[in-house]
Amino acid sequence: MTTQFADNLIAASSYSAVGITAMAVGFVVLDLLTPGNLRAQVWVDRNRNAATLVGSNLASVAIIVVAAIIASEGGLARGLLYTAAYSVLGLVAMAVTFGLLTLVTPGRIGDALMDTEPNPAVRVHAVLHIAAACIIAASIL
Repeated sequence: MTTQFADNLIAASSYSAVGITAMAVGFVVLDLLTPGNLRAQVWVDRNRNAATLVGSNLASVAIIVVAAIIASEGGLARGLLYTAAYSVLGLVAMAVTFGLLTLVTPGRIGDALMDTEPNPAVRVHAVLHIAAACIIAASIL
């Protein structure tokens, strides 16, 4: 095994740990912002609205993590720190946009999320999460 391969394997493992942690924290944040048990809504009740929002949240965090990894320089420790910081920024931005869109639209997104019928408002929120992530990713790169 070459030294470069070993270094890359360590870096990939470290970045994976940061990315997985960021996605887990993102799920917890989203669960706190929505009524009910999000895990049960997705995996037990098979709620498409909840699954759409969770999927967009996970994809959004991944977009930010990938951009942070690509832009990282100055060694592994610094890259991991920047990746974690940008991930936190992304989660805050997604939470803020979630709250702002809820304020300016009729009804509560949480109610739409818990509805068993597909709701277009959830799709709008999903796109908003991805859009916020893309903006942060572009600012990193």
